[in-house]
Amino acid sequence: MDRLEDRLDVITIGRASVDLYGQQIGSRLEDVSSFAKSVGGCPANVAIGAARLGLKSAWLGRVGDEPFGRFIAEQMAREGASTEGIITDRDRLTALAILAVEDDKHFPLIFYREDCADMALTEGDISEDFIARASAVLVTGTHFSRPSTAAAQKIAMQFARHHGGKVIFDIDYRPNLWGLAGHGAGDERYVPSNVVSSRMRDVLPHCDLIVGTEEEILIGSGETDLDAALRAIRSLSSAVIVLKRGPMGCVVFDGDIPERIEDGIVGQGFPIEVYNTLGAGDAFLSGFLRGWLRGETPETCATWANACGAFAVSRLLCSPEIPSFSELQYFLAHGSQEKALRKDQALNHIHWATTGRRRDYPELMALAIDHRTQLEELADKVGADRERISAFKLLAVEAAARVADGRDGFGMLIDDKYGREALFAASKHANFWIGRPVELPGSRPLKFEFSEDVGSRLIEWPVDHCIKCLCFFHPDDPEELRGAQRAKLKALHDAARRMGRELLIEIIAGKSGAVGDETVPEVLEALYAVGIKPDWWKLEPQAGARAWQRIDEVIERHDPYCRGVVLLGLDAPTEELEAAFAATAGSRTVKGFAVGRTIFAGAAEKWLAGEMGDEEAVAEMAGRFAGLVSAWEAR
Repeated sequence: MDRLEDRLDVITIGRASVDLYGQQIGSRLEDVSSFAKSVGGCPANVAIGAARLGLKSAWLGRVGDEPFGRFIAEQMAREGASTEGIITDRDRLTALAILAVEDDKHFPLIFYREDCADMALTEGDISEDFIARASAVLVTGTHFSRPSTAAAQKIAMQFARHHGGKVIFDIDYRPNLWGLAGHGAGDERYVPSNVVSSRMRDVLPHCDLIVGTEEEILIGSGETDLDAALRAIRSLSSAVIVLKRGPMGCVVFDGDIPERIEDGIVGQGFPIEVYNTLGAGDAFLSGFLRGWLRGETPETCATWANACGAFAVSRLLCSPEIPSFSELQYFLAHGSQEKALRKDQALNHIHWATTGRRRDYPELMALAIDHRTQLEELADKVGADRERISAFKLLAVEAAARVADGRDGFGMLIDDKYGREALFAASKHANFWIGRPVELPGSRPLKFEFSEDVGSRLIEWPVDHCIKCLCFFHPDDPEELRGAQRAKLKALHDAARRMGRELLIEIIAGKSGAVGDETVPEVLEALYAVGIKPDWWKLEPQAGARAWQRIDEVIERHDPYCRGVVLLGLDAPTEELEAAFAATAGSRTVKGFAVGRTIFAGAAEKWLAGEMGDEEAVAEMAGRFAGLVSAWEAR
């Protein structure tokens, strides 16, 4: 007997590719100059979408033994989809799809699928034990285009039915992938073919759910009239039929086909602006399956499917745009004032917080070595060349790694000015959280270092590096200054979301005035009021439990998705920091610390002065960092 935790709701079989989407909207593919990368291919997208919506899903197929194949497997894992069915093909490359958005009706698309890994699936790749664990198996049209992949899907269908599972058929017709259109006609949706229709009709009697657009229903049946096509499919299969109708939503037929198509079962519709139709059907099917596999009514399944399709058609990419269940439920409850859902800030924040972040951090203990001015002053003080600061930061990485010892929950703050080699070294530690500053040290009002065009910097950063920005902000500052600070942080926040990077905002109020229980909560209120919702806050130690209680209340009221607060050190003695840690014991939002000079200052001065060797410096910093880790864990 399978354990409950080993059960799967759905296994999807078929295409998986790396999609490269042109980022210049309204442009020919010939003129596109940059691309966004994501997982693509109908069944791979549905596996991700189903996982986001709370189902236990898996994609079964092949990927190449190269970075793109590993990207698909790793992204499946990040999304919460099982990777048990992913097979590495050492002889073939992962498929690619490259496309552009010319306008709301034209989406030029090129498939690179010559002898690709996912089309090498065979019967031998299908494990009966694996299929038996799933409540349903989803098969897709393209994999019936070749004998070997068709045989693999058919044996999976047999295993599923033998073990009481459902069979879902997404017709997923791409004429180009059946050899019926040229290489440049990847966006062609319908070319009639008796060969294709014959193979589709062979599948229909063995299905419990059949899903297709109007064109796919026609090719699946071999008919040229939609009403006749639906009746032909019904004559072959008692399956639930879902007819996707684009902007008109869908119609579900759970029984006889009515006289009028519109008399089938329909769900709530969502009028939205069409931005990119590619991938909308996969989001739609993910939403339908979330309802259908959990026993919801056909009306509810159709509503959820329509809503998920609306999200996808209003955004650029395929799998990255499918909503989480939290996002879907919020949309169904509150709707949107925006016809272009990608412009809805509330939905975008939920989408980012529930699907955009790459890892969980229940707690975070970071060694901050992003200091520039302080280390420059220290080097000048002892007569050391400032260039040596870079080498010292490498030692700090070694110290942090020694304490972390491969464990999760550790990280570093490292700058671009002196920390280039340190960033490379820290990135080799796979579990490290890495934050990078963008502020000009000491600036008030806030300015960005190197360039005010911070977005042009972010595009060069690894996607999992977090933006850190220190801002001196006090409620008693002049309104002109506070307004400038809010505007600057809002611009940074928007750039972070646009570029898909996490954001940590560090607030220091104590340098500008007295700090009481309401000081920092008031600052947070002011920033939340203009739509700034960072992933992390970095805050100075507070006077006591009351202040942390108020901070908790503000964060939880404005942003329940916030990762939390990390404490900064301000060069405080270790004993003071230990007391500050203890004061947060009752806080629900404080998740760790990011401390620098308390850990490295003594070692830095001696090392820069030539009074301490590399190993001694590493050992001293590791000892101080480990001491703070122990104090944090003991709190």
